[in-house]
Amino acid sequence: MGIEPKKREGFSSGLAVFFATLGSAVGLGNIWKFPYLTGEYGGGAFLLVYLVCILFVGLPIMFGEFYIGRKTRKNAIGALSQLKPGSAWKYIGTMGVAASYLIMFFYSCVAGWVYFYLFKALLGDFAGITMETAKSQFGDAIIGPLSPILWQVIVMTVVAVVLAAGVKHGIEKMTKTLMPLLFVLIIICDIRALTLPGAGEGLNFLFQVDFSKLSAAAILTALGLAFFKLSLGVGTMMTYSSYFTEDNNLFATGAKVALSDTVVSLLAGIAIFPTVFSFGMEPGAGPGLLFMTIPLVFSQMPLGNILLVAFFFLTSIAATTAMLSLVEVPVAYFSEEWGMSRKKAAIGSAVGIAMIGILATLSVDKNSILGGYTFFGRGFFDWFDYISSNILLPINGLLTSLLIGYCIKRKDLELEFSNHGALNIKVIMPLFYFIIRYVSPFLLIVVFLNAIGVFKF
Repeated sequence: MGIEPKKREGFSSGLAVFFATLGSAVGLGNIWKFPYLTGEYGGGAFLLVYLVCILFVGLPIMFGEFYIGRKTRKNAIGALSQLKPGSAWKYIGTMGVAASYLIMFFYSCVAGWVYFYLFKALLGDFAGITMETAKSQFGDAIIGPLSPILWQVIVMTVVAVVLAAGVKHGIEKMTKTLMPLLFVLIIICDIRALTLPGAGEGLNFLFQVDFSKLSAAAILTALGLAFFKLSLGVGTMMTYSSYFTEDNNLFATGAKVALSDTVVSLLAGIAIFPTVFSFGMEPGAGPGLLFMTIPLVFSQMPLGNILLVAFFFLTSIAATTAMLSLVEVPVAYFSEEWGMSRKKAAIGSAVGIAMIGILATLSVDKNSILGGYTFFGRGFFDWFDYISSNILLPINGLLTSLLIGYCIKRKDLELEFSNHGALNIKVIMPLFYFIIRYVSPFLLIVVFLNAIGVFKF
């Protein structure tokens, strides 16, 4: 039986709720993962599929997780145990905690690259950078081996310190203060990128829809990316919504977060793809796309190094806020169910992630120490990403949709989403209920069966 803490923290206002939730969704998935996956899978057609996934899968699952979290005011595992006592539904929370760890194993590695690039920018190492030197510097940054491990440890130390400070003084203060600044820096980067020669070709690549480039792999990846970017299926939205205020409009918050998250992704794409085409780089260059293009953009600007420092500083903040939400899932669980202090739970989780995450850090590239060790064609880094994004997240999403759609009374859902009658949800509630019962489960089942090889379409 879990141990109830004496006093449970929560966010102080609706604005704090929005920025914290947005901070969870907006991270390296927008600035790092979205651009290079869009490049790999053909641009605008992939973007369109991604938006469909957000509308028919991402948003409904987010609303469902909001309901579970605020209704129970518990951590991911405790919430399901309270909502459906004595049932197997609690394993949604268990898989969410497992997925949050798997994501952090490789996410902390990439965040370490961001921190390292911030350090290099502070030293002025990007002055006079060319396409060739950009590729060379990225290779040096990821192969290491000591440097990427060191920065990964630094990343997890920062996360542990913020989480140990608590919900209001840690998570809320960090996200509410720094998230708006990230938008400003991305827009500045966009303005500069759009003035580069060849910018139009980059925009065409991003927005022109060519369905001939779509594939089963692209559709599966789009769904996995929607879950990854919105922090779904990992218990994050359940945990964060358990800190929401009583008068928070769950439908409005979810819609604003999804819209803002998508806008940031597009702004990142607008910053990167004109640069890619302007400097003759390959749009599908992979994970290094951000780290090779952004220094090139700012190197062409007046006071470029100052802006580059600011950009990588704020990118590191985006990475950190997303990691805070992921690690908060096990921290909330251990502190509430095991009776551990937040400090011990935060430090313990950070240490465990750093230790196992080293496997991802040392297997990023074929020239890395563990680069030659693969299992069924994937190394540690790729397996952590694949299992979490393409297996656990869709399964958790499917189970959440079935729980909300078939095991929770519609009247109970309407009471919670309307804030017990204070909000008018007569239009959106029937649409949400139909999608969560029929559309979302169908799409998740099809994509999951494709992912595990039952059939190919």
